[in-house]
Amino acid sequence: MKKSLMFKSVLSAAIIASLAGCATQPEQEWNADETYKLTILHTNDHHGRFWQNKYGEYGMAARKTLIDQIRADVEAEGGSVLLLSGGDINTGVPESDLQDAEPDFKGMSMIGYDAMALGNHEFDNPLEVLFKQKEWANFPMLSANIYDKKTGERLFDAYHMFDKQGIKIAVIGLTTEDTAKIGNPEYIGGIEFRDPKVEAKKLIAELKETEKPDLIFAVTHMGHYENGQRGVNAPGDVALARYLNEGDLDMIVGGHSQEPVCMEGPNVVKKNFKPSDECKPDIQNGTWIVQAYEWGKYVGRADYESKMAS
Repeated sequence: MKKSLMFKSVLSAAIIASLAGCATQPEQEWNADETYKLTILHTNDHHGRFWQNKYGEYGMAARKTLIDQIRADVEAEGGSVLLLSGGDINTGVPESDLQDAEPDFKGMSMIGYDAMALGNHEFDNPLEVLFKQKEWANFPMLSANIYDKKTGERLFDAYHMFDKQGIKIAVIGLTTEDTAKIGNPEYIGGIEFRDPKVEAKKLIAELKETEKPDLIFAVTHMGHYENGQRGVNAPGDVALARYLNEGDLDMIVGGHSQEPVCMEGPNVVKKNFKPSDECKPDIQNGTWIVQAYEWGKYVGRADYESKMAS
């Protein structure tokens, strides 16, 4: 017997449409004829937008209302939800900045985020502020490629394991190495931002050996650049997917470039996307790449279904 997975993605609040793909993993035991449903919800580049704007748009209260409704609908159908953030919670509006983003991290905890990638703007403040924010967040802050220069050890958890209805999910975190250039030099002198592609490949091999996950997701703050054409930016999600073995990652949940990742065709980004438009996320080397714009304007949604097949 083998498990077949089907994946489709939607951007809720836009609502954007869809994709499908398959993968197989043999490690878990599954009940024949039972369909397992997993929904990934995601946001990125929050940048202090706890409050709605002057037009009454977005804000964390509206986001919670939407996520609560989706979660209730999914669970009513027997599914499970995983809620991820592509990072950059900090830096955007004075109401948040003057409070060290305390409302934002506590708001994310109340909404029920499961994990986030550390973004470059998490290093705009002294490390003691970031570690205070880590305490406010009741979910893991992840980055596999951020190291303490003195100890040579990672500063944050590289990954987190989740078990949803027997589906073993590894979520790894990755941060743009550009943080070394664009972060506040006063606060990052003792930190090394290593190549996230290299760290991801090494970590994925370790996870397959030790944790044996059914699905491996990367939540990243690296940016999506059309066909990998990144200009002066450090390599982003496209380069990451192409660097790894085909299908090493089931999905990359991204951030940093602050755009909805919607494709006209292979390696061609859809320009001038509007919320009513259909959106097909990118796929590179067997890995889906999604991103939900910025500021909580959209909530991304990806649905996985799995069923035993002979």
